[in-house]
Amino acid sequence: MGATPTSPGPTPLDVAGRIRPKVARPALGPGDPSWRVGPRTDPTGLRPLDRDKLYAARLQAVRARPYLATALFALHLVESREVPTMAVDRYWRCYAAPEFVHRTPVEDLASVWVHEVSHLLRDHHTRSDRLARDLGLRGPADRVRMNIAADCEINDDAFGDGLVVPAGAVLPKRLHLPEGGLMEDYVRGFGIDLTRAGLSWLDCGSGADGVQRPWELGPDGADGLSPQERDAVRFRVAEGIRARPGNAPAGWRRWAEEVFHPPQPWRQLLGAALRSAVSGPGAGGDYSYGRPARRSVGLPGVVLPSLRRRPPRVSVVIDTSGSVSDQELGSALLEVTAIGRAIGGRHDQVTVLSCDAALQSVGALCRAEGIPLVGGGGTDLRTGFAAALRTRPRPDVVVVLTDGQTPWPEVAPACRTVVGLFRRPARYNEDDGEYRPTAPPDWARVVPVG
Repeated sequence: MGATPTSPGPTPLDVAGRIRPKVARPALGPGDPSWRVGPRTDPTGLRPLDRDKLYAARLQAVRARPYLATALFALHLVESREVPTMAVDRYWRCYAAPEFVHRTPVEDLASVWVHEVSHLLRDHHTRSDRLARDLGLRGPADRVRMNIAADCEINDDAFGDGLVVPAGAVLPKRLHLPEGGLMEDYVRGFGIDLTRAGLSWLDCGSGADGVQRPWELGPDGADGLSPQERDAVRFRVAEGIRARPGNAPAGWRRWAEEVFHPPQPWRQLLGAALRSAVSGPGAGGDYSYGRPARRSVGLPGVVLPSLRRRPPRVSVVIDTSGSVSDQELGSALLEVTAIGRAIGGRHDQVTVLSCDAALQSVGALCRAEGIPLVGGGGTDLRTGFAAALRTRPRPDVVVVLTDGQTPWPEVAPACRTVVGLFRRPARYNEDDGEYRPTAPPDWARVVPVG
């Protein structure tokens, strides 16, 4: 798990990563005036880093946030007299200023430990680089703004329940911003005055905004974690939070759910699934005698048809049962319009079927607002599948927009199938141990919608 609070810690390094020679110091005793006032200054007149105090604060942070223990003990402590307070780099080194540690209570240091490791767990350095690239943010003011936005994301639910609010902590309410947001939500909500006194105390290092500082050891310095080791730490912390979610704030629960399964733009995924289906082998292809095949010249008196590409035919089955909301039906109409554009605007190639427990209506796509969505009863989309496959000419692709609470055909259709699945919480019957929620079959390409 890492060093104990009384361990001497690793060999101290200077800002260039070189090992500093040890200075012999006389042993302290109860008669020494500095015995109870903390570490003495060394012969150079500089106060050394009180590692015992920092390790005690880390243990207090672990007691308050046990799910962060793996990450807290993975941080490598580096003494630095150039860092304003405490900061982290993207390689999981934690830099601490001796004077800051000396004057800060242990309770506050425990909160600072949690704050700094949160920057690394939430990958703020990578997100800051991406945000700067997407929004064209450049210069020191923009990087300070991203650092403060990252602090707001962390601090709105980081303290309490055993952790005090450190002096000067940046909270969303102090900037008149809503709570519960992400760094990307906060970054545009306030301005920065670089001439403001004390602004350097907001510097959390490259682990917060992605810009390497002069006092950091960099990628070639000692004791940094590799990308695989960083991912392993994040994975163990996320699994600990998901195992006992009741002990973690909402922000950490959200992070644990998304860190290795980030949300995807479902419209793009659904469009990609449709394009893959309509461009697959056999979709939109048919033989025609309008232009004989070139092989006919080798067979005198025989005319062979040629394979011609035509716009693919798509049948869209919309679940109109009572469990589907009006908002979801509106989303379904938007997707029908997008499907028409995806096949080149050939609305005559798109057939729309509304179905609950029985087939309700069938019609070609002309305008999305003219599609009748009739239903409201139970759900059995097998009738919709059967009706779609009976249409002539037969469809190349069947797209189903449903909440998934329906029986499915036992046999895969003779065409490609894409299922847009409206999100629903899993429903389990506690009285029936064998019950499992309905799931689309393996032969369908499933895309969560919404």
